[in-house]
Amino acid sequence: MIRVNDLTDEERARYAWQISTPDIGETGQRKLKSARVLITRVGGVGGAAAYYLAAAGVGKLVLAHAGEIRPADLNRQILMTTDGIDQLRVDSAARRLRELNPNVEVQTVNNNVTADNVAGLVKEVDLVIDAAPVFEERLALNTQIVRQRKPMVDCAMYDFDAQLTTILPGKTPCLACLFANFPTHWKREFPVFGAVAGVVGTMGAVEAIKVITGIGQPLAGRMLIANLREMTFRTMNLQRNPQCSVCRGV
Repeated sequence: MIRVNDLTDEERARYAWQISTPDIGETGQRKLKSARVLITRVGGVGGAAAYYLAAAGVGKLVLAHAGEIRPADLNRQILMTTDGIDQLRVDSAARRLRELNPNVEVQTVNNNVTADNVAGLVKEVDLVIDAAPVFEERLALNTQIVRQRKPMVDCAMYDFDAQLTTILPGKTPCLACLFANFPTHWKREFPVFGAVAGVVGTMGAVEAIKVITGIGQPLAGRMLIANLREMTFRTMNLQRNPQCSVCRGV
């Protein structure tokens, strides 16, 4: 009988080039196949992350994103299509991912993360990629991944600026250590080129692959900060807040 994480001959052929990566091999590919990842949302950042995790052979992707495709989405949301305007975003995303890799299970949730659904969504998966554009969602995810001890890759961008960090509950600062309260001046709509969002989402996928397979050094306790106008990249060390209301005592 084939075990859940066994590879088929078709999968060995599909993933041959990445299986040849040092420290990956078939063992690492089986870890990817067994992994379940929640991505919120699947726009410019999350869509790029989802696309490359599907290409890498992550076994299950849970996509949480409400609403229908609008023309203004199409400069950055690579899982959406012109002929899909007025259709559900998650349906278009699921179709595109299944076309790329039918081996990946895709579960869709036509809702954004809320206080009511976040615990159940996080419970279903092994890792979260946070690509939500609003702080309420980010902090709700942060609270649950700390409570459930699930890793989260936090991806953010604005204009040509980007930042990325990986949260490992009990080992690294959580988002509440860094942002106890979300900025009141934050606006839902902001300047964005699809290529910039794609860079951030792709790096988020790399972080997720490293956490799942155990290779390399994730941005745990560090934040990558990039300015793509100048093509400058730097990392800064992060410190836990011993008085953090979310991760204190974890």
